[in-house]
Amino acid sequence: MKLPGLCLATTRESLWGYLLVIIGSVSIFGFVFVVAMASNDRHYCFLVPLTLPVIMVAVYFHWLSMKLFKHA
Repeated sequence: MKLPGLCLATTRESLWGYLLVIIGSVSIFGFVFVVAMASNDRHYCFLVPLTLPVIMVAVYFHWLSMKLFKHA
């Protein structure tokens, strides 16, 4: 049996969660981009493209650890 208010609260909480994750991601990548553009060193231009795969691997390991903990 589903409660009518439960689905709405879950959707609202999910939207807040997505919003906070998006704001955090944009602020982190914006900060890295500003640091890379403010610097005259040539190596900082590789910082932003190389950060994306590392973050994707970290997110995967976080998801994997949550699944292993959930089913343990």
